[in-house]
Amino acid sequence: MGKQYETVIGLEVHIELSTKTKIFCGCATTFGKGANTQICPVCAGMPGALPVLNRQVVRYALAMGLALNCHVNQLCKFDRKNYFYPDNPQNYQISQLYLPICQDGYLEIPAGAGTKKVRIHELHMEEDAGKLIHDEWADCSLADFNRSGVPLIEIVSEPDMRSADEVIAYLEQLRKIAQYLGISDCRLQEGSMRADVNLSVREVGSSVFGTRTEMKNLNSFKAIMHAIEGERERQIELLEEGKAIIQETRRWDDNKESSRSMRSKEDAKDYRYFPDPDLPPVHIPDAWITELREKQPEFAEHRASRYQAEFGLSESDARQITEYKNLADIFEKTVKLSGNARKTANWLTGETFRLAREKGIALESVSIIPKDFLTFLGEVENGNLNNQAAKKVFEAMLLEGCEPLAYMQEHQLKTVRDTGLLEKTVQDVLAQNPKAVEEFSQGKEKVFGFLVGNVMRQMRGKAAPDEVGKMLREKLAELAK
Repeated sequence: MGKQYETVIGLEVHIELSTKTKIFCGCATTFGKGANTQICPVCAGMPGALPVLNRQVVRYALAMGLALNCHVNQLCKFDRKNYFYPDNPQNYQISQLYLPICQDGYLEIPAGAGTKKVRIHELHMEEDAGKLIHDEWADCSLADFNRSGVPLIEIVSEPDMRSADEVIAYLEQLRKIAQYLGISDCRLQEGSMRADVNLSVREVGSSVFGTRTEMKNLNSFKAIMHAIEGERERQIELLEEGKAIIQETRRWDDNKESSRSMRSKEDAKDYRYFPDPDLPPVHIPDAWITELREKQPEFAEHRASRYQAEFGLSESDARQITEYKNLADIFEKTVKLSGNARKTANWLTGETFRLAREKGIALESVSIIPKDFLTFLGEVENGNLNNQAAKKVFEAMLLEGCEPLAYMQEHQLKTVRDTGLLEKTVQDVLAQNPKAVEEFSQGKEKVFGFLVGNVMRQMRGKAAPDEVGKMLREKLAELAK
């Protein structure tokens, strides 16, 4: 039997904070604006420009640290991490090495039938770098400094994870905590949550860590899963061949499902860290810590348990709804208006997640006005919308923010209640399909669905299926006499 290997994984997670302005200047942090339209001498690295710390960044970092059960360093400092790269206009990054704001915490994640505690080494504040845009047609790279100076917190875990599943569980927990705190939207596709994976392998039973590599360029949970599995296989293959693993930084290409070496792994000494001379130490008062502890929200796990107890939701539905704070807020506000938790949950867990998959919608950006949701549920309950029409209205509410009654009227989706018209349509369909009528009279029940479908088509989907079925059976019974 061959050797058995264990994967050892630690993460460095960067979360972009949702402040209105950057960490050391007053420039806006709006995503997607034109290149270099949100910059000033400070974030563009001009000589002599002085940074001024954004107070809200400290509060957000502190709130996250408390949620992660960290020790707070009430005196913390900023340092300069020196390196040259074209998207780093100062030739250094302001970060925290020697005295970060938070240390020695932990996060519990679901693991198997229970939970597992992942230790947090530290949480620190820092500024983001700019972004290089590679123009293949002009064969050049252009620098956009809009992102330069956007505030980040970096959360560094201990190497406590042992599988890709545990890594995803850890990241999902971090994402939910940040979103519930309201400090970040954590949209991986926009880069507001990014993870670097430090991975090594060792023989099962060994207590000695193997040589680790760092995987970068991971902007989705899928890419992270693939990168972990690919790097694990690569390292095991090298060990089986008797080759050495090089400590290095590697870039993952999700399209090719492979990684390539970027550079040898740096140590802190390579960055020549030293205290930033332009920023004084940060003193965090006891009152801030007390205030932020008291303001900690009801996080997803507690909210899911309450939904099961208070509204009678299944564990699966409760967890789906509370996975994203915006969905939980929509659910709770709509239920407060309607009193109908079950139907509200059915539409949120069913259609919202289906549309997200099919239309590529980010679930954390979904927004439905509770008052409109209430109106929609009422129209469904009253039979004014059949299932097919209801799905169209819900999609318009979710994707376009349409008001349900106006959309129903504009697209003529309201169920037709004209029994005379329905009766005539049923009779026409039966007259047009004598063979199906005969087969039904012989006990072939499956043709009934065919007849219902024909009536619905001629009614252009505006009839209630249960009423169509009822009238069809009445007319078929009359014909059988």
